[in-house]
Amino acid sequence: MKFNEKLLDLRKKQGLSQEELGLELNVSRQTISKWEAGQSYPDFQRLVMLSDYFGMSLDELVRDLDVRDVRERSLTDERVASLYFDAERGKELLQKCIKCICYAGLFFLAFVVIAFVIHLIFPEITWLWRTY
Repeated sequence: MKFNEKLLDLRKKQGLSQEELGLELNVSRQTISKWEAGQSYPDFQRLVMLSDYFGMSLDELVRDLDVRDVRERSLTDERVASLYFDAERGKELLQKCIKCICYAGLFFLAFVVIAFVIHLIFPEITWLWRTY
């Protein structure tokens, strides 16, 4: 029996809902649901809590657990987290570039406005508008 099937069986034998088991382990109902669906696995601390809660050894709880599958899922999770991290860094960099472009545009606009005001006040200064 796989871990997720064993967990589902143990929970149902105890007459617990996913919500109730989640409260005992300080995790959400969705987390319990993912464990039971085989989409993810509990960390070591939660495995110990589960074994204590159901009154069985860790060996009994995780026997027949496909360690290779756990490792692959862990690596996949790490890759996804890395992608999100890279995307966030790219987003921050893009925001900084946009800020720089906006500041440069504001600086240029301020320069043009100041030059125009100077030209209005001192029309004899024509070097600002001279075309060659």
